[in-house]
Amino acid sequence: MTDMRRTLLWVVFTMSLVLLWDAWSKHTGQPSLFGGSPRPVASAGADPAAPTAVTAAVPAPAAVPTPAGATPVAALPTPASATPAGDLVTVTTDVVKATFSNQGGSLVQLELLGYRDHAERSRNVMLLEQSAKRLYVAQSGLITGQAGVALPNHLTPMNVAAGERTLAPGAQELSVRFETAGADGNKLAKTYTFKRGEYTIGVKHEFSNDTAAPVAPQLYLQLARDGNPPEGESSFYFTFTGPAIYTEASKFQKIDFKDIAKGSAGHAKEGSDGWVAMVQHYFASAWLAPVAGPREFRTAKVAENHYTVAMVLPLGTVAPGATATHDATLFAGPQEENKLAALAPGLDLVKDYGWFTVLSKPLFWLLDKLHGYIGNWGWAIVALVVLLKIAFYWLNASAYRSMAKMKAVAPKVTELRERFKDKPQQMQQEMMRIYREEKVNPLGGCLPIVVQMPFFIALYWVLLSSVEMRNAPWIGWITDLSARDPWFILPVLMTLSSLFQVWLNPRPPDPMQAKLMWFMPLAFGIMFFFFPAGLVLYWLTNNILSIAQQWFINKQLGVLGK
Repeated sequence: MTDMRRTLLWVVFTMSLVLLWDAWSKHTGQPSLFGGSPRPVASAGADPAAPTAVTAAVPAPAAVPTPAGATPVAALPTPASATPAGDLVTVTTDVVKATFSNQGGSLVQLELLGYRDHAERSRNVMLLEQSAKRLYVAQSGLITGQAGVALPNHLTPMNVAAGERTLAPGAQELSVRFETAGADGNKLAKTYTFKRGEYTIGVKHEFSNDTAAPVAPQLYLQLARDGNPPEGESSFYFTFTGPAIYTEASKFQKIDFKDIAKGSAGHAKEGSDGWVAMVQHYFASAWLAPVAGPREFRTAKVAENHYTVAMVLPLGTVAPGATATHDATLFAGPQEENKLAALAPGLDLVKDYGWFTVLSKPLFWLLDKLHGYIGNWGWAIVALVVLLKIAFYWLNASAYRSMAKMKAVAPKVTELRERFKDKPQQMQQEMMRIYREEKVNPLGGCLPIVVQMPFFIALYWVLLSSVEMRNAPWIGWITDLSARDPWFILPVLMTLSSLFQVWLNPRPPDPMQAKLMWFMPLAFGIMFFFFPAGLVLYWLTNNILSIAQQWFINKQLGVLGK
């Protein structure tokens, strides 16, 4: 049993060192030990503001067959050469500041007025942006497989209609409209409608066929961005950045940029429902088509470190003189779980809990309810950990009693190891005899903890993923639970509490194992210096409650200080 415990400790310790080294490698731009590539960097001399980088789009996959009588599959437009980005139009509401280009009426910048940037606290979060450093834009347009028919797309110059550009006090919505000149007879109008307090934008597309022949247009709704994770993200924990696709049949699918680059991205290619999104830590954007109907999903690498995800929807055949209309929704904002769930089926899954979703969702629900009563996210975290410790009180008590008994027999075990150090087999037999006589289970302190670990790991992901922690204060110096402790007080206390727990636990008879038990809290403590304050508060609270319960049980059994 002792050998088993020693082996488990060495495995945990070795994996901790490997993960620390891997995090440092990624932080310094070196390849990951687990096959991932380092953080992509835009190639020197490339200008993301140039439309060749921004507006290139995924070609239609050649393997997709065209049914008999159906409109041929069309490729999304790719400019042959760089063209001007066009004039900019800015719209401001109470929660966002949106900038559009009149080249295609694309949304090229979106500032979230209620969220501060982690990397530069003096400015707001710039979710969408087209600059020399970043590329992240929302585009839409029309394509068709009909030979000789050109339709307006996200490269087509458009005129903006006159109107208000700032949401007036008391007003509930604000619209901005773009229209093509339509010299060739095919016209497209886009109307963006913003609503007070919302991060959803209604996008109405109106296609008018003023030619003498019928046209079968397809509407594409596209998100384009570079492959870099958001600035200010820590390398000591992983959060997903990249496209996602959802259909009722295939459910939620995250897509790695590296798989798109290799042409091996496995995702739903078509469906009768669903949406496309770009996901990053705390925030997301998504094109939603509320009305069910056939659609196609495409991803592509269109330039160095530039990727797209698109949803293509047929608008049917539009007769000469007729108009086809489509209403879509563009979401771009924080991953507020309850609001996302109300917008579209599965949209709340962009808030990524990984493997622990089934546990994390009810834990977030409980945390949200506690916050509703307490009014402070920090104290809500403390309250949630208290509730979890109460729920597992008897399980923990069993573990601590087992460890206390192990501590009580530790001197006997040490004496046996000295007496039979040259006879390992006899030593194991004598140790098992002592365990039987004292009614001690060497693994009794491990199994209850193993049962609880999924719940506490799930809570870890809740706190890591919840945008509600951004800019949320706790007490005094902790003004943002999603940022690291500026004075490192919580990480120091967490490390000290972990060391105190080691002192309360039974001393391993193996000297090397004993040293390892003291070293492990220090190794983990280093990582917590870079973790968000909310996560450290959670671990510290858990440690304090565990210490209190273990102290009480050790005192009951008379092994305190031994």
